[in-house]
Amino acid sequence: MPAHDTPPAEIDIDADLVRRLLADQHPDLAGLAVREVATGWDNAIFSLGHELVVRLPRRRLAASLVESEQRWLPELAPALPLPVPVPQRVGRPGRGYPWSWSVCRWLPGRTPLDGRLGDPAGVARALGGFVAAMGRPAPSDAPANPYRGVPLADRTAALHQHLDLLGGTVDRVAVLSAWATSLAAPRWDGPPRWLHGDLHPANLLVDGDRLVAVIDFGDLCAGDPATDLGVAWMLFTPEHRSTFRGAVGEPDDATWARGRGWALAIALALLANSADNPPFERLGGRTLDAVLSDPVLSDEVLSDPVLSARQSTVQVAPDEISDARSPGP
Repeated sequence: MPAHDTPPAEIDIDADLVRRLLADQHPDLAGLAVREVATGWDNAIFSLGHELVVRLPRRRLAASLVESEQRWLPELAPALPLPVPVPQRVGRPGRGYPWSWSVCRWLPGRTPLDGRLGDPAGVARALGGFVAAMGRPAPSDAPANPYRGVPLADRTAALHQHLDLLGGTVDRVAVLSAWATSLAAPRWDGPPRWLHGDLHPANLLVDGDRLVAVIDFGDLCAGDPATDLGVAWMLFTPEHRSTFRGAVGEPDDATWARGRGWALAIALALLANSADNPPFERLGGRTLDAVLSDPVLSDEVLSDPVLSARQSTVQVAPDEISDARSPGP
């Protein structure tokens, strides 16, 4: 079974639609040049002049995510150590376009999607500091997200679906063994923490050697802080992973192990859904390699009898191993 392409748009969005929406709702901006600059899984992005960007959901699933950004980013941004795209204007449905949309400040820089960092230690410290500042306890009305911040076990069905799509192109036995190890870590039992929710290299901006911004808060939510730790395996070597972990505040081994599980889940999602997006496909491959080459759990934790008992309940079943050793479809 072949990997899928990027999820398709559910509505056509082009520069002419953006101009018409602006003319109707923000006429003082309508004279600025509009140019499409990016299309992600959830949003289409258009530059507006030299200092602004228009962000429009391209799928119904993303519509509520933009509304969360509009509601919460203005409150969260002042406490964060890096610039984030706080909505400057709010757009509403119109001209046949069915969802809310935003006008944000343009944040310059390049995404390190290719893994190149001039100062990886500096970026690891800066990103760890951002995650630490972001991850404070969230209020009771913070948004929930069925795909982020949830117990890691909730991702198991999707992980198996992605494995089935990828067939023999990945080491199924190694993936399931790593997944079992992460699932064996105790669940988060503290208060829900604020999460960026989609922290990966394409949502970071660097300028020269420095990390200068974090973008795309569409998956903003509250939950298990391990979710935002997965970026450590997406971007850093083991040495700089350790630097990042220290800057976050030395999360305990269980949280770190769950973070590795999140990296694994996202790696497979990227590999299974990026057949038409080679940079994301390569990111998925690099992340998978980093996860599978990192044992993550310390000898002390592995020898913990409680954790050992938990791990024994989620070991890879013999029939899974047999299937994994068979050629993929």
